[in-house]
Amino acid sequence: MFVRTASERDLVAIRALLVETWHATYDAIYGAERVTAITDDWHSIASLKARLTRPNSEFLVADDGKRLGGMAFAAATTDPKIVLLHQLYVHPACQRQGIGKALLDEVEVSFPEARTLRLEVEEANAAALAFYEANGFREAGRSADCGGASGMPALILEKRLA
Repeated sequence: MFVRTASERDLVAIRALLVETWHATYDAIYGAERVTAITDDWHSIASLKARLTRPNSEFLVADDGKRLGGMAFAAATTDPKIVLLHQLYVHPACQRQGIGKALLDEVEVSFPEARTLRLEVEEANAAALAFYEANGFREAGRSADCGGASGMPALILEKRLA
């Protein structure tokens, strides 16, 4: 798979990847009904389309020419030295093949002024926590409202960038 910038023609495939990945990851934590409601909101085509044109951001996909294996979206905060990784998801059938690392590496080089990469992660998502810790992230705090307006708690992880 190669990493490239997402385009509008990718949005249907990105949404499908996110819905499937979210159900595989979060049904056991939140229940299928809540996951469907979240994905219908957060991962709607309109929501994804808005990210394509967001200033100071990078929207990436991992593509093998036949299907998308993963996606990532990150954006600079009001402080250009801090970048927030909003999303990094790899399709369940494509996990543990280096796709998440490739997406993360591309996010890091996409923001040359950044000194900190920050993200929020569900504490019960052990696979994601292990991935981020293996890639240099450390706990920096907690949030009672993951993503702002969800009401779901999350760990805040940060990685210092060179």
